[in-house]
Amino acid sequence: MSSTSGYCGILLAAGRSQRFGTDKLMHPLAADLPMACVSAAHLQCVLPHTLAVVRPDQFSLIKQFAAQGIQTVTLAQTDGGMGLSIAAGIAATHSACGWLIALADMPFIQSETIAQVLASLQCGSAITAPLYQGRRGHPVGFSAAFGESLRALHGDIGARDLLMQHRNKIKLITCDDPGVLADIDTPADLLTNNSIGS
Repeated sequence: MSSTSGYCGILLAAGRSQRFGTDKLMHPLAADLPMACVSAAHLQCVLPHTLAVVRPDQFSLIKQFAAQGIQTVTLAQTDGGMGLSIAAGIAATHSACGWLIALADMPFIQSETIAQVLASLQCGSAITAPLYQGRRGHPVGFSAAFGESLRALHGDIGARDLLMQHRNKIKLITCDDPGVLADIDTPADLLTNNSIGS
């Protein structure tokens, strides 16, 4: 644990699953663990200090995270989009050396890929992310220098504008992990990408 001391994993889990039809984050995957918990487990495997940002009405998910030893941060305002979720997670861990921000609906990212992103941060990268077949994926790592900017985020675009503004500072880590691009928005996405985790 000492090798990751000072770095935090932030799992964004406050989405409303509007396109999935049901609560996708509670959809059972490996060993009947909910999708969000599988995503959390991969992040927690690399970063023991991992927290999840949730809505106050996600009672079952909050209980599941607690059973995993995942701390949760509850959004007071639930209509602020992904940006507000990121800001809440950063504010709760403001003294961190850096953060890996991951999405709860991306359960197929390999822990080895997460470890590579963390290692890049530890080696001095300002921003870092995995690259698969020429496309940038998740999770995205930020050094502490971006704490203030991340805490100021709001809206649905998350950190996209921040990444555009600082694209020359992004260190891309080439990987052989299609899971870094596999976000699950619909049941069809789950069927298409389920073979990644098998």
